[in-house]
Amino acid sequence: MNTLDNVVSPLQSVHHIEQSVWLKSNKLLIKKAICEFTHERILTPKIKKKLDDGWCLFSLVSDVSDILYEFEGKLLELDHLMIRESTLIKKENELYIALDAVLFIKEFKKTLGFDNGKVPVYLEEIISTLYGTAFKITKGNPSVKELANADFQVIEQSMTEGHPGFVANNGRIGFDSSDYRSYAPESGNSFSLLWLAGHKSKAVYSAIEALPYDDLIKMELSDDTICQFNNVLLSKDLNPENYYFIPIHPWQWFNKLAMVFAPEIAKSDLVCLGYGPDQYLAQQSIRTLFNITNPKKFYTKSALSILNMGFMRGLPLYYLGTAPKMAVWLENLLYRDDFIIETGFKMLSEIGSVSYVNPYFQEFGPHNDYNKMLASLWRESPYSKIKEGQKPITMAALLHIDQYGNALLPEYIKTSGLSTEEWIRFYLKAYLSPLIHCFYTYDLVFMPHGENIILVLENNKPISILLKDITEEAVILNPDVVLPDELSRMYAPVPDDVKLLSIFTDVFDGFFRYLVSILEEHMNFSEQSFWKLVADNIIVYQRRYPQLEEKFKKYNLFADSFKLSCLNRLQLNNHKQMIDLDDPVALLQFAGEITNPLAIYSVKKEHEEIQ
Repeated sequence: MNTLDNVVSPLQSVHHIEQSVWLKSNKLLIKKAICEFTHERILTPKIKKKLDDGWCLFSLVSDVSDILYEFEGKLLELDHLMIRESTLIKKENELYIALDAVLFIKEFKKTLGFDNGKVPVYLEEIISTLYGTAFKITKGNPSVKELANADFQVIEQSMTEGHPGFVANNGRIGFDSSDYRSYAPESGNSFSLLWLAGHKSKAVYSAIEALPYDDLIKMELSDDTICQFNNVLLSKDLNPENYYFIPIHPWQWFNKLAMVFAPEIAKSDLVCLGYGPDQYLAQQSIRTLFNITNPKKFYTKSALSILNMGFMRGLPLYYLGTAPKMAVWLENLLYRDDFIIETGFKMLSEIGSVSYVNPYFQEFGPHNDYNKMLASLWRESPYSKIKEGQKPITMAALLHIDQYGNALLPEYIKTSGLSTEEWIRFYLKAYLSPLIHCFYTYDLVFMPHGENIILVLENNKPISILLKDITEEAVILNPDVVLPDELSRMYAPVPDDVKLLSIFTDVFDGFFRYLVSILEEHMNFSEQSFWKLVADNIIVYQRRYPQLEEKFKKYNLFADSFKLSCLNRLQLNNHKQMIDLDDPVALLQFAGEITNPLAIYSVKKEHEEIQ
């Protein structure tokens, strides 16, 4: 438990940095880098020798001609290179040398398209990712057998991979080694939030109509704590009625707000009230915090000005002010829909927010990092949405490999009492079905990657999903959809040939690609069997809604190919601002077309084969 800004000893901060662990961390990251950079058509490993069952011996020559890498790999659908970790080696002038992920990036610097100005920061993110991996290896997480029966937060704190696509996925530039132990999700360390009071002339509160400010605060804080905080204001001859309480991440106070907002503090427009009594755990998204003192209380998501995976992790008033209205509008749209009800799909709505406008920086626009430093929102807890006997887990858990090299997904399937095929069918109905329904029926898309989805299990059988992170990522694709004026930002003018990437890229390429690898490697369940189940799920849906036939043809999930959208190319291109949230297509990085694994199941092709 951490109620202060903990400081670890110098030796403790590097206790997990041991040679064997560091070598293991480097091997894992190089394996991932080869896989992802090959997928994005940056690297091109050559087949040196064909082995059994689709496996080959590959070689990869670096920009430094006398350095090469060799490994055994198997190329799956969506150009996913499954690599046998134990076979990965590095040679220099035919001599075996130790694997080093930092040198790997430098050895391929030209191929990766780096200019020298961007290399050092990316290398720092790579080293930070290695530091985190080493910690996770030595931490002593539960095995997958134990995790299969573990609760929500034990699973959340035990995840080791981070984002499956990004190579440098654990940068967290701004954290020091003490912060890492205190606030990183994998550290499993709980802490209290700091609370500030912001004068109503500069603080903005927004919430659903059913949740006025006083009601929300009474749900989050006890009467005693509210009285204590009010007394802080009264002791300064300030009227509590003129202030909003704002929960903030402790790191943000000590590293940003106490200094950058010093003029506001001097004027008593911003007042530090002290720590709240509840304990929170950081989630994988790091600035989202789960209340472990009372799990049914709201998540708190608080601005955290660290650089991580292509963004400074602030929170813009521009989005927060409309978040509650968006939640209500989406609920009214979806929760009356028979198909949505049938799938059990629900959103963890962002029902309230509070922000503070710093007058010194306001003129620089809503997306300036200094205008995203002091804000928090409240999001519904998954425990408010599930029934007795049900268990929420991060969907990222389906891709988890423990420190012994074992996968968690097989354990979930084994303990569910279902066959692999049955389990996947239930999973697709819970996850894929509502997403394609939202696309085809409402021209509505989300960002449904593994960390954004809470999968609800009952006896480890998939029941439904809970979607989070709606505020910045829910998009309407059709200009004819009538939106309230205050929600006009939900519409994005996306070209027709990019719209379906919300399924192709975010679901097929961004999650199923990794799930297939787990099924192949750890369950001997073929990728063809998986993609056939995906096709079956979509065909059943399309037959149920024949009135949407023209739309199914226009946005064809069985098309021969789709645009290959590349995440690492985005990060390599601009590590500080990967995408423009106002124009989500503008900065996307494409690398041609990639073959659609569902193409062979198209009705047209089946008809041609019969003839």
